[in-house]
Amino acid sequence: MSDPDQKSRTQFNKLQKRLRHAVGDAIADYNMIENGDKIMVCLSGGKDSYTLLDILLNLQKTAPVEFELIAVNLDQKQPGFPEHVLPDYLESIGVPYHIIERDTYSIVKRIIPEGSTTCGLCSRLRRGALYGYAEANGITKIALGHHRDDILETFFLNIFYGGKLKAMPPKLLSDDRKNIVIRPLAYCREKDIERFAAFKKFPIIPCNLCGSQENLQRQAMKVMLKGWDKQFPGRLETIFTSLQNVAPSQLADTQLFDFAGLKRGESTGEEERVISFNAGLDILAQ
Repeated sequence: MSDPDQKSRTQFNKLQKRLRHAVGDAIADYNMIENGDKIMVCLSGGKDSYTLLDILLNLQKTAPVEFELIAVNLDQKQPGFPEHVLPDYLESIGVPYHIIERDTYSIVKRIIPEGSTTCGLCSRLRRGALYGYAEANGITKIALGHHRDDILETFFLNIFYGGKLKAMPPKLLSDDRKNIVIRPLAYCREKDIERFAAFKKFPIIPCNLCGSQENLQRQAMKVMLKGWDKQFPGRLETIFTSLQNVAPSQLADTQLFDFAGLKRGESTGEEERVISFNAGLDILAQ
């Protein structure tokens, strides 16, 4: 930010404070960072991961626990990828980093037919490379830049296309149980991150492999959520809160709740939470 006027500086300070507060709350709520952690911040070159790194670096200076940060980028050998951008930026701010070089681009292009969605295979290959690096280098936490809107998009993708009621958790134990993934931006709004990245003038690197596929189902979810946010302010916050107030006895999953064993007079242990949540819905409907 170069010589901003007073109004812009004030706006930036408020935005930065809001993001840092949201990240601090998410870290505390889910015990994301502990003393002695070695955290790998996955840096893609997009606005989200730049913002994540910036905020974690700031929190590192004031946090009540000590933790180490290392920025890691996966160079997927996409044609025209500006390999110098991330190293130059990270060296300029003095952050330890490592570039993993894997030609996943060629694999994806060879396997996925032209015009088909590449994101699924691309993400699996990327995840495998990052998990492998983490295991080999004593990483205790893997930090990803997914924000609140990403979580909500995934939630509705699973409902509309997957027949599942699930999203992205703020903290996750990987399937192989060898890695813990954290999402410190889980409480942050994408529009705030966009403004923050613009203020900071991060050297954004676009993803030309999958980011340009505007017909993806996720893009449709993004458009839907942005429409709701504009037409019904507060709706996205309420939906996200619902992910933190789950009442299994009010759904229909027989593996999650013992419907068959229900007996008259027994407590489900959820009465207070359900009453509170339903009361909130009644207020919103008025």
